[in-house]
Amino acid sequence: MGRFPSALNWIVTAMVVAASGVIYGRIFFHSSPLYIGAIYALFCGMPALAFERHMILPRLNRWMHGLPTPAFIASALIVDFALIAIGFAMAGGLMKSLHVITDSWADVMLLKMDVYIYAVMVTAIIIFVGRVRELLGRDVFLSLLTGRYRNPVQEERVFLFVDLVGSTAFAEEHGDLRTQQFLGSVFGALADPVRRHKGAIDDYIGDAAIITWPLERGVKNARCIRCVFDILADIEANAETWLKSYGRVPRLRAAVHGGSIVTAEIGVDHHKIAYFGDTVNTTARLESLCKTLERQVLISTDLARRIQLPDDIASEDLGDHAVRGRDQTLGVIALHMARRPERKAIGSRQ
Repeated sequence: MGRFPSALNWIVTAMVVAASGVIYGRIFFHSSPLYIGAIYALFCGMPALAFERHMILPRLNRWMHGLPTPAFIASALIVDFALIAIGFAMAGGLMKSLHVITDSWADVMLLKMDVYIYAVMVTAIIIFVGRVRELLGRDVFLSLLTGRYRNPVQEERVFLFVDLVGSTAFAEEHGDLRTQQFLGSVFGALADPVRRHKGAIDDYIGDAAIITWPLERGVKNARCIRCVFDILADIEANAETWLKSYGRVPRLRAAVHGGSIVTAEIGVDHHKIAYFGDTVNTTARLESLCKTLERQVLISTDLARRIQLPDDIASEDLGDHAVRGRDQTLGVIALHMARRPERKAIGSRQ
């Protein structure tokens, strides 16, 4: 289930690439069947996109990204030309062998410069849109594109704050540059579990990440909770790699809370989807209680009542606690992996 959104993205991308080939064929080859342009486009464009996504030749890709900018641009053009030319030759050779097209072998297999320029333009546009989508996040990208939050909207959302423990000590020992690399790797480890559980990383603040869901989506199948423990499990599973790379395994604290907020698109030159309301602040304060209460994962009682926890997650009611900036106390529950399968879920105690 976790891989489905990625597969869906590739299906949509393939359809866009195929459509670009149909458009090219319609403009320059009126008499040719439209599917010929689509096949050429898929064979030319998809390898270049797969290379950009580190799915093929990942070592070459990493080496290129370490080059100075002029050298990187030159090498990228060379690699793109090679991938597109190989794809063009494969598509032409396949269709020629199947007698789908009857032109000479040279005509169907040798890449022409206008085709190369068109293919580079299409892949560049797709890569650009994909990078912007990654930069903003899927939900934010779509919201900005549709103008959903141009006027403030009141809605309910779940927020998950994940904080890296000991980042200051790490910085004092290893320096700011190495610390930034460490943080980048930690934040990178969040991406797959968040994507798998249909959340969105809203922001990074220092050594903390803010993840959010529309409330209904976040509580369904306990996604917001499963996400937390999948993050912790993934880090634990790769403990040896972390030790080898950074000399330590990241320790995280996490807090989950949900409720009513106001969502609005703000900014002039730089637009952003921002969340306003007590829910966001309360989640931040709840995360700070992790250290005080010596617990790794906390959830507010209000949100816990709306979630049926998985059988392998146990709960510990810690009672009500005063939260800075909030007049009323907040019910707090600690979550951890259950040691015994018979432990009951929170939802069964309502």
